Amino acid sequence: MDSPLLTQLFRQLFRHPACQSRRYLATATTSTTPLAGSPHHEHGHGRRTRAHPGGHVPRRQQQQQRRTMATRDTVRGEQPRRNERDNKHWQQRSEMFSVDMTEEYRKYPTVTAHELRSRRERPRKVKMLMRDFIEDSLYNPHYGYFSKQVVIFSPGKPFHFNALPDEPTFYADVGRRYTEFEDALDAHAHDDTRQIWHTPTELFRPYYGESIARYLMSNYIMTTYPYHDLIIYEMGAGRGTLMLNILDYIRDNEHSIYDRTKYKIIEISTSLAAMQTSQMMADAASRGHASKVEIINKSIFDWDERVSSPCFFLAMEVFDNFAHDVVRYDLSSEEPLQGTVLIDEAGDFFEFYEPVLDPVAARYMRVRHAATGGRYPAPYNSSRFLRNLKRKLMPLSPSLSEPEYMPTRLMQFFDILEKHFPAHRLVTSDFHTLPDTIKGLNSPVVQTRYQRRMVPVSTPLVHQGYFDILFPTDFRIMEAVYGAITGKLTRVMSHEDFMRSWAYLQDTQTRSGENPLLSWYKNAGMMVTV
Repeated sequence: MDSPLLTQLFRQLFRHPACQSRRYLATATTSTTPLAGSPHHEHGHGRRTRAHPGGHVPRRQQQQQRRTMATRDTVRGEQPRRNERDNKHWQQRSEMFSVDMTEEYRKYPTVTAHELRSRRERPRKVKMLMRDFIEDSLYNPHYGYFSKQVVIFSPGKPFHFNALPDEPTFYADVGRRYTEFEDALDAHAHDDTRQIWHTPTELFRPYYGESIARYLMSNYIMTTYPYHDLIIYEMGAGRGTLMLNILDYIRDNEHSIYDRTKYKIIEISTSLAAMQTSQMMADAASRGHASKVEIINKSIFDWDERVSSPCFFLAMEVFDNFAHDVVRYDLSSEEPLQGTVLIDEAGDFFEFYEPVLDPVAARYMRVRHAATGGRYPAPYNSSRFLRNLKRKLMPLSPSLSEPEYMPTRLMQFFDILEKHFPAHRLVTSDFHTLPDTIKGLNSPVVQTRYQRRMVPVSTPLVHQGYFDILFPTDFRIMEAVYGAITGKLTRVMSHEDFMRSWAYLQDTQTRSGENPLLSWYKNAGMMVTV
């Protein structure tokens, strides 16, 4: 495993030796046509500890190239074309010495995250695409991370930034409040594996929410007022702090708009939705907002109602937990191979790659190619000559590229917006770079929290439900794909630029002149529909 601490963690959590993930590179002998050319402030207390206070996050060097698109002979689910040179089955290679699981891979059934929703125990003797494994790990109603690990940090009373000497004092105060918060939880029930989340909404309450409210009000007045109501949808509302701050601000500053405001929260987690229904609705009622708020406990991907009215759709730090597919490329042909996870009867994980794409991954690659004009990063050197030279000089070097993680679930979310919310305007914030990511292009951070310390690991194939799996967002590609699917225009900006436009910066400025609201999230970006 990655460290003695991690080994201890697995023993504590699972009560059996840590599962090992093994990777197989299954290169099918089907004939295929190649794809041508082709803050974090390390706090130790927080959920994801990703904000970068004034620092620079080093980006991985990535090859940027222009590709030409070619058709594929094989899409997963179709019969592959074969020729006389094809072997009876496929060949496979392994990057490490391990048990040969080829026969199990042939026999085990393929399942999806949707099919596993009703299961109360983690599956065994099955295989699934990487995106289904990640979605099941995070969102399964019975053992998924967001169904089990729901503790959202509340700092108590808002920080009085103008009274703080400087930013380091703010950081120290956050740490102190974290300790007090968790001490209180441990006094009730001690838990070494408690996962505590923090968000900018909570840390900068109410100023962060007020900046979003100003943006919503301004754009509502300029576009649809007074002909339509102000309808706001929010995904992943957590404790509902953003909702309360937005509604408070609208009521206190523009009561005529407040009278026409409706706030709808979409929450996939049943436990969070229950907490929101009891606690959040009580808070909303105490502030006079009860008639404005509706909580909808369902996955956005199960949405089947058409909302024709103009609306704003808030997705703040949501995309990073959308499931991704994984592909690796044949370094000779540049052909993509899609990753599948096999789970054996002991619960160990094995990773296989096949040169066939399922329809979702194949569509994402087509849409991305068309939307970006073929300009997007690749996890291999763009020079075929240099790749071939390396193979000749180093014949034992890998024949496949490093992994690339593709946001296929994000593409499906854009499909939902286009189909069911045709008049929406999206407001989203997320992180364009993350530290401690695993190997690969657009790769995630996989981490858990143990004894109040963040523990990153080096693979997404981890015991389902105990680890957060979060991805960086490539805003340039996301903006292009969103525009291609919805036909809407957008604007991408940094978190700092958005706050300079819409926040009252004097509210969050320390006596030294430093402003944590601007410096804390240097690795965050925002995208809005215009």
